[in-house]
Amino acid sequence: MPVTVYHYPGCSTCKRALRWLEARGVAIERVDITRAPPSEATLERALRESGEPLRRLFNTSGESYRRGGFKDRLPAMGEDEALAALAADGKLIRRPLVLGSGFALIGFDEARYEARF
Repeated sequence: MPVTVYHYPGCSTCKRALRWLEARGVAIERVDITRAPPSEATLERALRESGEPLRRLFNTSGESYRRGGFKDRLPAMGEDEALAALAADGKLIRRPLVLGSGFALIGFDEARYEARF
């Protein structure tokens, strides 16, 4: 079964992650995160399965994060509100977001990918 990779085609980190996965023969379903961002339910699943804190789902170096004032807003946001904001703007999500059977990886960390694949 392929893993779903939410990515942004212009992102160098996404390109590195995709090359890494392809080089290891991992079956991939690519989804452009700006054209089809993950739903709130998918993001909640990613959060739960990754074991990461909510803040890790946010692309904190992105324009959407800065423009939306999330540095100041995020600490006071509830999970539902934060997931709704992420689902509404794919560029707000840290990428790539890799979803497999029972796991999620947020961003590209080669050591984490090695441990998973």
